[in-house]
Amino acid sequence: MRKKLAIDLGTANTLVWVAGEGIIANEPTVVAVNAEDNKVVAVGEEAKRMLGRTPEALIASRPMREGVIADYQITKVMLKYFINKVYGRFQLFKPEVMVCVPAGCTQVERRAALDATLEAGAARAYLIDEPLAAAIGANIPVSAPSGHMIVDMGGGAAEAAVISLGGVVNHKSVRVAGNKVDEAIQIYIKKKYNLIIGDQTAEDIKVKLGSATKLDKEEKYEISGRDLVFGLPRSVEITSTDITEAMRGTLLQIIGAVKAVLEDTPPELASDIIDKGIVMSGGTSMLRNFDKLMTEETGVPSHVADDALYCVVRGTGMVLENIEVWKNSITTKR
Repeated sequence: MRKKLAIDLGTANTLVWVAGEGIIANEPTVVAVNAEDNKVVAVGEEAKRMLGRTPEALIASRPMREGVIADYQITKVMLKYFINKVYGRFQLFKPEVMVCVPAGCTQVERRAALDATLEAGAARAYLIDEPLAAAIGANIPVSAPSGHMIVDMGGGAAEAAVISLGGVVNHKSVRVAGNKVDEAIQIYIKKKYNLIIGDQTAEDIKVKLGSATKLDKEEKYEISGRDLVFGLPRSVEITSTDITEAMRGTLLQIIGAVKAVLEDTPPELASDIIDKGIVMSGGTSMLRNFDKLMTEETGVPSHVADDALYCVVRGTGMVLENIEVWKNSITTKR
């Protein structure tokens, strides 16, 4: 009778999975609040369209930062919105909800995620580490006695982990991912073209022109923003080479975390990883040629998982359906 819900509470997007139904929601992690009475005006896609465009009376913000809860109250409201979206406001039985968190987050951050989930209307809350959920969702045989490496890169954090026998052997998190890539693009365009652009424009540029390695045929794209010197609107044409250069430092920081994990990996598991390669998941892994750059820098074959964006939420759902099998890998509170 009690429904089961898996939530990938990401910095950029929140995905919701329901047992027996699959993924039923994929919306931006953005909430718009009325500044006067703190009432929520919009959540998700509708709120994202307000980012950078709100009057003084409205505040559109991202309650998650670098993979963890930055604004507890707003996160709670957002979780309640997603639970109500699935079941309606008046459910007879409260659902069981599993939320994934970065493996490198603190006990305080874990407790905040559990408490926010319970206060949002869950009968029981579970937590699972993101790299483990991503590996299960990517159909990696994590229970086998051999090493597998997963690199999960979202909007706020990137995590590299070695998994064997159903658990995380060693991992490293860096709070550098898609959002920092967008910031790097903004800083580069500000320095080179004296043009200030918003977060949305930076993300569009990353999607349309972004490539981790230099493209054989250069691409161009026209963008608009505010002139740094005169303060007036202006348009410029930028190239894919510009964007590759802008992103390189940030991408190498992520690869640095992967190298650090490889350095600490036991030799037996390291040989397994060389054979099987590195599996990349999360939205940032879908950046063009990022797997090529990863292979060049680490010397280990790398590939992007199928449906990389949905690996974490699918894995979280699979664990929730087989909770007895994975009980040693999760944290729970009711």
